[in-house]
Amino acid sequence: MAHEVIHRCPVCHEPLHVVRLHCPACGTSIEGDFQAERLLALTTEQRNFVYSFLRNRGNIREMEKELGISYPTVRARLDQVIAALGLEPAQPQQGKDAPTRKEILEMLSRGELTQEQAMDMMKKA
Repeated sequence: MAHEVIHRCPVCHEPLHVVRLHCPACGTSIEGDFQAERLLALTTEQRNFVYSFLRNRGNIREMEKELGISYPTVRARLDQVIAALGLEPAQPQQGKDAPTRKEILEMLSRGELTQEQAMDMMKKA
């Protein structure tokens, strides 16, 4: 039975390296220092979010419905996934997609944002 790949050392919590690949069909094994796919570094919750994003073709309003969370929360989680992957997010455009100050404060009060994230969002709102 295959187990889910862990990406952090259970002792010191540093990133793990893939050093051995094995083919179960023919028994071939290859050893070395291989770069793991960045998506593996996401938490299970973050990967499930990505699957939802893909299933809904990036439609955040549909993700809201599927996940039962607010639009600003979907956006905040998307930003967290982008950061976890080490990607630079596109600069948000001012307008209907940017959360209002009220929405930001509501997200903060529900614990969906840290104070730092809320302050950054407020500066852009």
